[in-house]
Amino acid sequence: MDKTLVVIKPDGVRKGLVGEIINRFERRHIDIEVIEFTKLKKEKAQELYSVHEGKPFYDDLVDFIVSGPIVLMVLKGEEVIPVIRKMMGATDPKEADPGTIRGDFALDISQNIIHGSDSEQSANREIAIFFPELV
Repeated sequence: MDKTLVVIKPDGVRKGLVGEIINRFERRHIDIEVIEFTKLKKEKAQELYSVHEGKPFYDDLVDFIVSGPIVLMVLKGEEVIPVIRKMMGATDPKEADPGTIRGDFALDISQNIIHGSDSEQSANREIAIFFPELV
């Protein structure tokens, strides 16, 4: 079984979309290995987004993810990373297809509801940040 990290970002929590998003995963028979409702400290956010350090949007990305509560999940299933990426939709909600999480609920690339690991390597690195016992 493959694993991935998924984060429902502060805008998703604020908009009351946690249940809807989790329901979408459950309807696809994706297993939730662990789930945690939390508010990130800046250091953890910087570690999560370290691959973007030095890019013009890095500071805004970190500031946004620590701006409110989030939901951290480790999800597992066959080919879970590409399945989740397709369910999330394009990073820019303007390009996301209807029926995807971002296509249905997000309006702006800087507040796009959800984060999901983009590769097995990223998933392992990101899961280790929050749930090292699972790697």
